[in-house]
Amino acid sequence: MTTTDAAGTADATVSPMSDVAANAAVVLCCGSGGVGKTTTAAVIALEAARLGRRAVVVTIDPARRLADALGLDGLTNHPTEIDGPWPGTLAALMLDSEGTFNGLVAKYAGSEEQADKILTNRFYRNIVGALSGTQEYMATEKLYELSNEGQFDLIVVDTPPTRNALDFLDAPGRISRFLDHRLYRVVTAPTRGLVKAVNLAAQPFLRGVAKVVGGEVIADAIAFFAAFEGMEEGFKQRAKLVDVLLADAGTAFILVASPRRDTVIEAAFFADKLKEMGLGVRAVVVNRIYPQFAASGSVPDMTLSGDPSALDDQLRNLAELRAIATAERSHLAPLAERVTPAPLIEVPLLPFEVHDLDTLAALAGYVFER
Repeated sequence: MTTTDAAGTADATVSPMSDVAANAAVVLCCGSGGVGKTTTAAVIALEAARLGRRAVVVTIDPARRLADALGLDGLTNHPTEIDGPWPGTLAALMLDSEGTFNGLVAKYAGSEEQADKILTNRFYRNIVGALSGTQEYMATEKLYELSNEGQFDLIVVDTPPTRNALDFLDAPGRISRFLDHRLYRVVTAPTRGLVKAVNLAAQPFLRGVAKVVGGEVIADAIAFFAAFEGMEEGFKQRAKLVDVLLADAGTAFILVASPRRDTVIEAAFFADKLKEMGLGVRAVVVNRIYPQFAASGSVPDMTLSGDPSALDDQLRNLAELRAIATAERSHLAPLAERVTPAPLIEVPLLPFEVHDLDTLAALAGYVFER
């Protein structure tokens, strides 16, 4: 495949994934759970560092997969730099939704006093970790924060499984819609909102709700919305900027799948959703696929010195493996057609697990077709 470098020069020798590692500003690795998204994200960041770029890989998965793949004891919400034999830099972090949300509140609060009122509010502390979509929204915020700081040339995000990844992509728009919703505006309006309603007609209603959820919950919610007043525009503007970043030409979506039918269906579903959003797939990485073996007519004649049944066993095994490889590519064919012209990158079954930088580097040879 022919790719073009930053100077506009065509280069037919650069693989599609190498082009991503060398030129993309943001890479989002998407797909079902258990297909190798984390290791794919890590290997892209590693390759970028090998090419002399400043790369960071971000995961929102609290499991230790990324830390294990990079040979680390653990990760925090701040980039941890990893030493290695590469001219660039490699760092990694694991999203802390609550810490990111706290930082955003502090940024858009009008004063330290306003920020403190929100951060110490019990209603806020309860919703920041439990509200549906909070993690996905905070992941987009962390992505924008890293991009805006300019510390890294490439940010690689290990997204959650497919359906949650769609929440990730929709998170900026969802927060904007929430803040523009008529009910939210009524609740927070200073002269006709919920704070005033406590002393007016809504009081019987609130007393009824308080019997169900508790009076303290209602009081905390009222205090939270009162404290949040005036911060909406900052959140909405930030959400719009995140949407712009996700749609930027420097952002690459990499689908990760295995050759199993269910993960291929999920990948195709995600590709369709991206298309509906006006976004495209840059490449599909298919992990743990059986290699294509020699065709029947190409098996050489062999002279046996021992039991002839040994050759029969080997040929029977070869036929079974060939059938599996053919079936896997049959499953992948509709996906390949759907994402055209994005290429499918086949990563075969490997005789090792990726658990440190050495095995990650070995995996890179397949992903980047070296």
